[in-house]
Amino acid sequence: MKESLRSAPSTIVPQTSFGPLRLLPALPWLILAAAMRVIAFAGGPASLPALIVAAVAVLHAFIVTAQRCIEASGGTSGLGDLTLGEQFRLSLAVLWRIALLMVIATLALAFTPYAARSHHLMAGLDGMAFDQLTHLGRFWSAFIAALMLLMILQAERNNGRTAFFPALGEFARRVLWLGTAVLVLGLVNIGLSHGQNAVRSMIWTFGQTDATQFAKNLIFFVFIFSFAMLRLWVTLSIVTFGLKASYVYGESD
Repeated sequence: MKESLRSAPSTIVPQTSFGPLRLLPALPWLILAAAMRVIAFAGGPASLPALIVAAVAVLHAFIVTAQRCIEASGGTSGLGDLTLGEQFRLSLAVLWRIALLMVIATLALAFTPYAARSHHLMAGLDGMAFDQLTHLGRFWSAFIAALMLLMILQAERNNGRTAFFPALGEFARRVLWLGTAVLVLGLVNIGLSHGQNAVRSMIWTFGQTDATQFAKNLIFFVFIFSFAMLRLWVTLSIVTFGLKASYVYGESD
């Protein structure tokens, strides 16, 4: 993990990854995730498979963006060398562990005064790319993102072997910087939510005009996936910065 974030010459960073091109590799996975979410919300027997596919798609987008963020921070990563099959296996290995954590957290919260909001914890994975409905959920998604980054980097270091508790222990050892990153990211997510709601209102107003349906659909498409890519990029940028800072400022390895 430390090797992934070590300082490295800028020449190893692919030049095509600069600027807006950094965001594009995650777009197909986010489109797939959004489509599966629509199918899941419609109900029926396809809901559960659609939710699983959506979660895997978000994880793929997370992995692709993690590679770009690590490189942009001056580090090196082997995530870009993974084949699609290896990415798929890594996604599934991370997914079932994170899903189990979300289920346990949801059940635990169900016995507290916040029981009415406990189900929002099940959207912890989606919340890294799509807006959560509560502030609790937004901070929860920030924590999930930090934990997932640790698990993925740990798998990269350990020949693909993924483990939950070592990653949780790593988070605990680096809680000063990673915890701060989670808090900052939660606040940023709140700000992004307000901004997204404001833009959504403007798009709704535009939808009442005489513009062509194609123009309305295009603007809505750009709106949805621009915020999804922005949210994912901001999430990983903040978490990666927090993790790297924990090495730079000497938290225990």
